[in-house]
Amino acid sequence: MSNRGTFGSKLAIVLATAGSAVGLGNIWRFPFMTGQNGGAAFILIYFACVFLLGIPGMVNEFLVGRHAQTNAARAYGQIGGRGWRVIGYLGILTSTIILGFYAVVAGWCLQYLFASIAGQLDGDPTYVVTYFKTFSSDPVKPCLWGVGFVLITHVVVSQGVEKGIERASKLLMPLLLVLLLILVVASCMLPGAVKGVEFLLKPDFSKVSSKVFLEALGQAFFSLSLGTACLCTYASYFKRDTNLLKSATQIALLDSFIAILAGLMIFPAAFSVGVQPDSGPSLIFITLPNVFREAFSAMPVVGYVISILFYALLVFAALTSTISMHEIGTVFFHEELKLTRHRAAWILTVICSVIAVFCSLSVGAYSNLQLFGMSLLDFCDFLTAQLMLPTGAFLTSILMGWVANRQLVKDEFTNGGTLRETFFRTWLFSVRYIVPLCIVLIFLHQFGIL
Repeated sequence: MSNRGTFGSKLAIVLATAGSAVGLGNIWRFPFMTGQNGGAAFILIYFACVFLLGIPGMVNEFLVGRHAQTNAARAYGQIGGRGWRVIGYLGILTSTIILGFYAVVAGWCLQYLFASIAGQLDGDPTYVVTYFKTFSSDPVKPCLWGVGFVLITHVVVSQGVEKGIERASKLLMPLLLVLLLILVVASCMLPGAVKGVEFLLKPDFSKVSSKVFLEALGQAFFSLSLGTACLCTYASYFKRDTNLLKSATQIALLDSFIAILAGLMIFPAAFSVGVQPDSGPSLIFITLPNVFREAFSAMPVVGYVISILFYALLVFAALTSTISMHEIGTVFFHEELKLTRHRAAWILTVICSVIAVFCSLSVGAYSNLQLFGMSLLDFCDFLTAQLMLPTGAFLTSILMGWVANRQLVKDEFTNGGTLRETFFRTWLFSVRYIVPLCIVLIFLHQFGIL
């Protein structure tokens, strides 16, 4: 489809695709896992896992998308035949569900940004805990913020690739990096901050075990958005001369760099006030507001500004991810139902808004909204992260390694022979054997079998 649009530059490709990978998980999960699993030792293992699984897996999905230049479902069908379209359908469904429940947490971030601006997070530790519980259990406010975040995403995606996604990425990603660097400098200048830096970056090989390797493998898998059809969809907007392996490597390194910076932002501030940071929403909405309040108690104006910058950072990180997830379904409806992009985007927006409302209510005002003993939000998280994502990525590796025409794959990898074949055999071996094995290990580890 010649009128689909493409990313205008190599920088746009890296920023947009890295933006899809950079999200709230980079801020609250990677630093915590690094600190608890050997610091720099974990980072080294993580980088090894990125090269073992992450980059080959990214190239896998890039090849599918750029070759077909269409939505994920049709793209997989062109590579492997009609039956393989199921991978694309699975990815579209997965990303839609993720966007629905992810918008709930993103909406909390938006609420906290406005609360920071209004100076509502300056109370004592008990007040901060109560504030979060009161807000999250409200039957209306969290729903409105969640739906509001979906609508903000809708505005960007409905503008198209060049005017919407590319422009937003070129604005949001540099802003995200600048804010993160400012917060890192402010955090590292606090008294006693060096202990936090050591906790994050000092290698402790005594903590390294098979479990740590599996944790690093899982983090590499989820951090790079494998299995969501995001990479396939974005690659469909790549120009034909894009070096896919080089782009995947740059994106993976940028994503990892941002995750490490997040740790350098969180741990020095936490250690300066004697707080051991945890992981998940409690870190973002309970622990860190208290850390900022206490760490900058001698400079309340600085603390006020830091709090605003931090929640602005979270909003930007969340938005770069929600844009990519929204685009997957939008382009599918646009091309398969022959709708205008605006109408296709509205279909996705309505579906995700409904999911967001029910997920929000399930962790707040109506906690009896459960499936299999889990809140709807936790169930959606479990369903996508532990079942749907690994399945999609595993099937993609089987398709590209064993089913797809080898010459077609080779031509796509080397841009029609214009790039050297140096890494093709290594990549193909990885896709056939190493990537599927890694995904199986992640799957088994998630269910406590390993």
